[in-house]
Amino acid sequence: VVTRILPNGMAEVAVVRGTACGGNCGSCESCMFDNEIRTPAVNRASALPGQKVIIESESAKIYGALLLVYILPFVLFFIGYAAAAALGLSEGGCMLVSFGFLALGAVIIVLSQRLKKKKDGITYEITRVLD
Repeated sequence: VVTRILPNGMAEVAVVRGTACGGNCGSCESCMFDNEIRTPAVNRASALPGQKVIIESESAKIYGALLLVYILPFVLFFIGYAAAAALGLSEGGCMLVSFGFLALGAVIIVLSQRLKKKKDGITYEITRVLD
């Protein structure tokens, strides 16, 4: 839903994020985050405040973020374990090195997020207005 019009052909949209409990947060009481996200979007459809719209983003950027956050740390974890095992370390040493590599993955994520703030991040575009 468009909440307001911004300058330079942009609009702020409110997107409702689904929850694991199906929106009935009273049943599990585990929701820690607001289920509504407000983000700017390029207003190509000339949408007005209050209108429901379809928004899209570049899939490549979304998949890149998913790969970085969810896959990279685990891959580094297993690489660390394999490297330590190849060096002949004990089981405990292998685990220590693998958790070190996992921590390295976390550092890479944090650094990439800081760089992302300086560069263009994921952008959204309003493609059409719903009736």
